[in-house]
Amino acid sequence: MRIFVLSGQSNMAGRGGVYNRTWDGVLPPECAPHPRILRLSAALAWEEAREPLHADIDLTKTCGVGPGMAFAHAVLPRLDAPGPGGAEAAIGLVPCAIGGTAIWEWAREERLYEQMIARARAAAGRGEIQAVLWYQGESDAESKHATAAYRENMERLIANVREDLGMPQLPFIQVALASGNATNIEKVRSAQLSINLPNVVTVDAMGLPLKEDNLHLTTEAQVKLGEMLAEAYIKNFLKPPC
Repeated sequence: MRIFVLSGQSNMAGRGGVYNRTWDGVLPPECAPHPRILRLSAALAWEEAREPLHADIDLTKTCGVGPGMAFAHAVLPRLDAPGPGGAEAAIGLVPCAIGGTAIWEWAREERLYEQMIARARAAAGRGEIQAVLWYQGESDAESKHATAAYRENMERLIANVREDLGMPQLPFIQVALASGNATNIEKVRSAQLSINLPNVVTVDAMGLPLKEDNLHLTTEAQVKLGEMLAEAYIKNFLKPPC
């Protein structure tokens, strides 16, 4: 099974279709359940993945559609071995994102970081971790100090995750912000776009449709983002199936 860790804050957890603290239940075909797309539950059990992927992870907020299912649907056909009777691959998604969190909360020894590492290790018992998909930074855009330190903190996070999982080349696909504090958003985006580490790729979400709160991506935008993340993974990291 090919395993992908989904982490960051609310736009990774998914707020697509959430209005007045209720998810509207609208499910695009790109996000439909599939028997070969699984998720690791909060109880560390594998189950068929269904939206909202983060419902039992991001517990204090209402979750809706995020990019994870659209990503998996776009990647899955590229994993199957060619030819009649070729092996059919499976994807395992590991939801870890928590809304409203700043990057310091994802530092080593902080609860959210350690929870993410524990979930990734548990998932690795069933397959190989392919990449971390990371979308976070809106909370850091609220603070000049956090904004100034963002690049250093993000690079440290990448190094720590790779070290703690024993995967020094683990791919990271991060999302450059689409929204946030008007004063600092471009500074956070600049920090994200300037990271130049091996096996780190950035997908730019700027311009994707936002909900009326001007912070969270719409369902349509989440589907598009999932497909953009899939394209980045396929282009930069996917090895042809055997």
